[in-house]
Amino acid sequence: MPCACQSKKKFEVVTTQTDPKTQQPKERVVFSSQHKSVADGVAKRYPGSVVREVDPKAKNGSTPAGK
Repeated sequence: MPCACQSKKKFEVVTTQTDPKTQQPKERVVFSSQHKSVADGVAKRYPGSVVREVDPKAKNGSTPAGK
């Protein structure tokens, strides 16, 4: 029987920064939570950050749900 945590939603706060060496944008997860309201609150602390929903079945937790 699968674990109950596998069906729960997960939200990540992601910032985008430009790598000074390659000048390529890089995404960095600065926070993750199972509660959207908490993730929204943390996102306010990081200018330009976004909150994205993560597919709970993704192994590393970095694949956005529905994409």
